[in-house]
Amino acid sequence: MRLSRYFLPTMKDNPKEAQVVSHRLMLRAGMIQQASAGIYSWLPLGFNVLQKIEQIVREEQNAAGAQEILMPTIQSADLWRDSGRYDDYGQEMLRITDRHDRDMLYGPTNEEQVTDIFRTHVRSYRNVPLNLYHIQWKFRDEVRPRFGIMRGREFLMKDAYSFDLDFEGARRSYNQMFVAYLKTFARMGLKAIPMVADTGPIGGDMSHEFIILADIGESEVYCHKDWLDLDVLTSEIDYQGDLQPIVDKFTKIYAATDEKHDPSLCPPEDLVSTRGIEVGQIFYFGTKYSEALGAKVSKPDGGEAVVHMGSYGIGVSRLVGGIIEASHDERGIIWPEPVAPFGVGVINIRTGDEACDAAAEDLYAKLTTAGREPLLDDRDERPGSKMADMDLIGLPWQIIIGPRGLKNGVVEVKNRKTGETEEMTPEAALNKLAR
Repeated sequence: MRLSRYFLPTMKDNPKEAQVVSHRLMLRAGMIQQASAGIYSWLPLGFNVLQKIEQIVREEQNAAGAQEILMPTIQSADLWRDSGRYDDYGQEMLRITDRHDRDMLYGPTNEEQVTDIFRTHVRSYRNVPLNLYHIQWKFRDEVRPRFGIMRGREFLMKDAYSFDLDFEGARRSYNQMFVAYLKTFARMGLKAIPMVADTGPIGGDMSHEFIILADIGESEVYCHKDWLDLDVLTSEIDYQGDLQPIVDKFTKIYAATDEKHDPSLCPPEDLVSTRGIEVGQIFYFGTKYSEALGAKVSKPDGGEAVVHMGSYGIGVSRLVGGIIEASHDERGIIWPEPVAPFGVGVINIRTGDEACDAAAEDLYAKLTTAGREPLLDDRDERPGSKMADMDLIGLPWQIIIGPRGLKNGVVEVKNRKTGETEEMTPEAALNKLAR
């Protein structure tokens, strides 16, 4: 992509309405624009990152055996009345009446909808376990939306729902999602700590939140200091095998949200108290919804069994803000490579200079062929402005091309995360970054 043709409305100054780093930088980097309180339009740079995160989530869900569907944003109130949640959910639910006076709602979650799909089509134990997921926009009418997309009213979420014959099967499904979440967040360059959590209005009695430690987190969290140095899981996994040892490894080290914190379970000298951002949560809630909605399957020995269910959510849009909170400096965002909107920024310091233009175009073309998704700054702007914008948007690598360097046969390669720079030939730069 050429920056001269790219819609990137960056800002030099911090917007007054932004209270946290991620909100400030997303506005300054031209990633989002507020449409109304807690609702945002995603501009090209922000949407690009959102899609990168969404794809990682999708790949790891597929690898764990979940199957993707797409459920509607608008749901019938009748399903929620059947489950008993329509009146219990609270004012966060946006209730709607259509032209035929039917009660509808903008879905804050999808337990009822997916259970209706299951009960309509699944009758036999031979068709379970089953895990269905979708990535869809949700709406919760927060009384006080703030922190940009971190606590907005409209948000993109992955939610998966498992169906099993009994508790043992449900536990296996829970473990599959637990491990898939560790892998998902690790691929994004994050350390998301699984913490014992309260289930809230979802219901059930087994739940973990996946928390990124950050100063602007919405709640107090506690963990053993060993978590700070623990390598998060990245290896290949046999999802059909016994995952309990892996789950045990990551749950034996103390970590809990404020609601579940028990000081007696961790020595005071080893306890870390900080704040955290929730980026995902998994639940097992047994037959809470399947019983209410009549989701049953035949059993191998005859009769029927009410299926056991779990749900598993990841805040896809929230992750954009969470990653920025975890990875930034005074100059701007520092994207981990897997979620970066572009892989390399090619900065032509002297647009219009024949040698600079030729070198920039050549590197841009070759990096494109190599699949590195380069962003070429070919604008007729001051070098300082180009450098500041490239640091602000946080691409992992920069190649800086100027007339002085080219006279010596070199360009400058900069690592955005470390700030380290190195002069090398254009060919060496290509070999380094095209790997």
